[in-house]
Amino acid sequence: MTQRYVMAIDQGTTSTRCILFDQRARLVSVAQREQQQYFPQPGWVEQDAVEIWRNVDRIVPRALADAGISADQVMALGIANQRETTVVWDRRTGTPVGRAIVWQDVRTEELVREFEDKPGANAVRERCGLPLATYFAAPRLRWLLDNVAGLRDRAERGDVLFGTMETWLIWNLTGGADGGLHVTDVTNASRTLLMNLATLAWDDELLSFFDIPKRMLPEIQPSTADFGQTKRVVPGLRIAAALGDQHAALFGQTCFARGETKCTYGTGSFLLMNTGRELVRSTHGLLTTIGYQLGGEPAVYALEGPIAVTGSLVQWIRDSLGLINSAPEIETLARTVDDNGGCYIVPAFSGLFAPHWHSEARGIIVGLTSYITKGHLARAVLEATGWQTREVVDAMNADSGLTASTLRVDGGMTADHLLMQFIADVLDVPVMRPIVAETVSLGAAYAAGLGVGFWPDLEGLRRNWHLAARWLPHMDATSRAAEYANWQRAVELTFGWAQPRRPV
Repeated sequence: MTQRYVMAIDQGTTSTRCILFDQRARLVSVAQREQQQYFPQPGWVEQDAVEIWRNVDRIVPRALADAGISADQVMALGIANQRETTVVWDRRTGTPVGRAIVWQDVRTEELVREFEDKPGANAVRERCGLPLATYFAAPRLRWLLDNVAGLRDRAERGDVLFGTMETWLIWNLTGGADGGLHVTDVTNASRTLLMNLATLAWDDELLSFFDIPKRMLPEIQPSTADFGQTKRVVPGLRIAAALGDQHAALFGQTCFARGETKCTYGTGSFLLMNTGRELVRSTHGLLTTIGYQLGGEPAVYALEGPIAVTGSLVQWIRDSLGLINSAPEIETLARTVDDNGGCYIVPAFSGLFAPHWHSEARGIIVGLTSYITKGHLARAVLEATGWQTREVVDAMNADSGLTASTLRVDGGMTADHLLMQFIADVLDVPVMRPIVAETVSLGAAYAAGLGVGFWPDLEGLRRNWHLAARWLPHMDATSRAAEYANWQRAVELTFGWAQPRRPV
């Protein structure tokens, strides 16, 4: 009998990967290419969408070749993507109107302040579950419409298309200018500020509020749906799923029950808690979002706490300060001291995301004395990720009425045992990492495989989850409370740096 597989394309912030999984969810092959980041002005972050598409064109055939299989052995393709990154392109030529504006970009700060003062601003969060912030796609799209010459007229005529990265890739894979499908899924649509969380459709009042032409928006589909067949790269692959990367990680971690929580530790870090079919509206600075939607079933909702800077803080220590030569060295350096020496780093490089939402905040290092060494700084770098995790988990527990009894983790930073132990200590719950670390790709593959019957049900997916490492809390309650209080004082010092404080 011919062996069958499922393919996942994981289009991330720094690279794009293609991974093949077998029926036991084992990784069979992986091909990867990094994409360039552009920083044309302070706070601006851009990527070349054409470069990303060309990378997909290279890695999909390579993943098949490395596995020694043919395309007809692939049952389905699932796509996961960096969310909120905004692309606009010409529907007839496929040429982007400019570089993609990345989710970390904060050029829309002034525009967001204008939106906050508009009539109807208070209704935005009620409709879409998200605060007015630079993080989301709608302000970026509006910025493009306002700043690219002639773009609004082209949009009104239906000559240009908008999408996040999965939309851009699906359009190209299914034919591009020659009949490509212009579609998105509910998880990515829920990150735009334009989709109504209750109806799962583009909201006319939100479109009017942001002044965005509906004609340029993609059709919204469930996370598992018929997204067409590939006509380019490797023709004939069935695209059966699409999810934003953090929703895919929730799915890959098999967090299918209410209260189950995961965090992906990468460039930024993203906590999601499954709240089931209940739409929980946050009063503690979190995002209400779609967890996933399987075919015609009701959507599963989630609370999310995005943290803008975690792994990128380690990169900054390496690349900008030169304190380490490689990211793994941060743990070795941090272990040269027993504590942070009274030093705290709050990495508000692009403002603060959940649960504070202060785009005007900027990063600080506090508690410096002549006693502080680079070892203390290294420990403070790691502890910043731990304390930011604590802030979000506290908010999730308060909003949901549930208690995260464990935290499932994935992403590159989970290789740092000191960091994972610190997170277990500050949360006072076990932290667990699965054997398959590629949970974003695995979640996209799971969703696609479910959509075509490659895997029968959710319980079958649960049986594929196997523990690789567990960290149990050891910190005493008094130390935990005292250190957390110091962290919170440090966070407050970042507020209002770039402009007067305007809480969301």
